[in-house]
Amino acid sequence: MASRSGVLYIGVTNNLQRRVEEHRKGHVKGFTQKYRCTLLFYFEQTQDIMVAIEREKQLKRWRREKKITLIKTLNPTFVDLYPDLFRPHLLSFRPKRSGVEKS
Repeated sequence: MASRSGVLYIGVTNNLQRRVEEHRKGHVKGFTQKYRCTLLFYFEQTQDIMVAIEREKQLKRWRREKKITLIKTLNPTFVDLYPDLFRPHLLSFRPKRSGVEKS
């Protein structure tokens, strides 16, 4: 997730649609509400929660520049993916490496 000003947020969820909706409506107290992180620029999917948590930790350790580069590999124009989240072309989306849903 990101704000219009460019603040990035990384998280894990078991329901991407619900979680993004919560962030967009400001229902999640804390970082995303404070910095208004309402745009979905990137996500990864996995069925394994341990893989998801490990990937989240890995991404959070990365420098901002590396995160931006990762986002640009799949979303070079930084389009908000949420409006099209459940169209078939995004449901079949799989990153090159195994990963997690990011919110």
